[in-house]
Amino acid sequence: MADDLRVRPLTRADHAQWLPLWDGYNAFYGRSGETALDPAITAMTWSRIFDADEPVHGLVAEQDGRLLGLVHYLFHRSTTMIEPICYLQDLFTTEQARGKGVGRALIEAVYDAARAAGASRVYWQTHETNATAMKLYDQVADKSGFLVYRKPL
Repeated sequence: MADDLRVRPLTRADHAQWLPLWDGYNAFYGRSGETALDPAITAMTWSRIFDADEPVHGLVAEQDGRLLGLVHYLFHRSTTMIEPICYLQDLFTTEQARGKGVGRALIEAVYDAARAAGASRVYWQTHETNATAMKLYDQVADKSGFLVYRKPL
């Protein structure tokens, strides 16, 4: 990726460019059309990023004034560690930015933020069919071996 790529915190002024990235992320995981997220969830997610009392944070990758990717992460406690843990929840880049270091730059920026917050670990999940992303993930992190179980309530 060009040297002028910049990863920075989201600002309220980014909403118009953030929203298509967010929508693209959700569409990638099948949350579009009839299965789209309720707009209230999108509004709440955006709100939480700017609420100092929330553990949710957002970064964007920007080049020439255009947002190429986003990452959302949050901190939480653990019963097996004293330090907080950082969960990288959402990572998405535009199709044109894939394979050009944007995803890696966003992950590395989360690592930096987690270190600065005193976190002991960064972790994330991806779908087992996300082979393209896993090529990157295998380079920047270790697989934990854990599987995710969930039950909608």
